[in-house]
Amino acid sequence: MAQQYLLASDFDQTLSFNDSGVVLAELIGITNFHDRVKGLSQINLVQQGAELSYLILHDPEFRRVRQAQLVETGKRIRLKHNVQQFAKALENLADGYNFSFYVISAAPQEIIQSALEGIVPPENIFGTRFHYAENGEVAAIIRASAGWGKITVLEEIRATLGISHDHIIYMGDGSSDLPVMMHVNSYDGLTIAVSEAEFITRVAKRTVLSDNAMSVLVPVMEDVLRWDSAKIRRTFASHGLMLREWGKSRTDQLLIQESAQESAEPIPVETQAVPPPAIAQGA
Repeated sequence: MAQQYLLASDFDQTLSFNDSGVVLAELIGITNFHDRVKGLSQINLVQQGAELSYLILHDPEFRRVRQAQLVETGKRIRLKHNVQQFAKALENLADGYNFSFYVISAAPQEIIQSALEGIVPPENIFGTRFHYAENGEVAAIIRASAGWGKITVLEEIRATLGISHDHIIYMGDGSSDLPVMMHVNSYDGLTIAVSEAEFITRVAKRTVLSDNAMSVLVPVMEDVLRWDSAKIRRTFASHGLMLREWGKSRTDQLLIQESAQESAEPIPVETQAVPPPAIAQGA
């Protein structure tokens, strides 16, 4: 009987290069999106990741956003390389294993479904859902999959699939993913950071830096399937890809001083850490 795994992913800057809010703001002619998000973050008014949904509901300029514009925003999102190939690879990655791929994000659901059309089934995408008024504007937020809300969604999916906690894999890029990563770690699941954002690399069990979505398969192959590097390279080659660079180094900055003396200069210490593979198309 095949082992069942749930692989859940964030969307913005995990499967894509850019932020949904930035793309939507450019579409409707708003230039200071980051300033508005920063203002909300400083007063801790909304959960991290849900700033765009809050702006759409409450900001006078964003209130003119309509559903069709969210769909158009999704079409303008730049996905990371080989996202579709990544989703297909999960379908038959290894004999005796079954990986169910879901996307859980605070971004509006219409944006994610539009961006991933033909790649991820709509029913496997859980974004922020809106209720629309008769005039087409957003009247209310039905549910926001942000911060701690991601845990609720993840647990609902897990229960539906009948998968044990230690067979959950979660990948994300930022601070809004910290609660769900800590939750997955507490049950011995696998967490993968795809950025060097503050705090997230300390929480995630693995970190992979690449502009290619297929790179996330490396920790899955190593930590779940227990494959060696030679088999991993052969598998990538079978998909027409090659691991051109696969570095495993990191420099930790340490400050060491005598208890009664002034601070010393940081001393770099080389340690072993997680690889940031560069993936190239095969010839």
